[in-house]
Amino acid sequence: MEIKYKQCGDYLIPDLELREQRRIGHYGRLRKAYLEEHRPAMFAELVLSERLYDHCAEIEDAVKARLELMIPQIAARNGIDEALKAENPLEWVAQMNLCKAQAEETVLAELIYD
Repeated sequence: MEIKYKQCGDYLIPDLELREQRRIGHYGRLRKAYLEEHRPAMFAELVLSERLYDHCAEIEDAVKARLELMIPQIAARNGIDEALKAENPLEWVAQMNLCKAQAEETVLAELIYD
């Protein structure tokens, strides 16, 4: 990789262009923080190769896809259905929040904190 420089007063400054980064959400930021704290070598490699945000965005997409599959499965296993939603909406919301928390705990352990 050839680095070009531009004159700025008495100094030569690298003329670098940053390519556009993918935006990351909550789960991508969790992955980035985990890598920075617990896997500094991998973090440095991803930063230097300019793949950090792509990696975090892929993790974000994978987590969301897994959650979309797991939450309905956990809800069905626990007997949470539309009848409960019609009968007692607050209980349904509480039970669905528990299902989401269970699914998130599993997915975070598998995909974020590996």
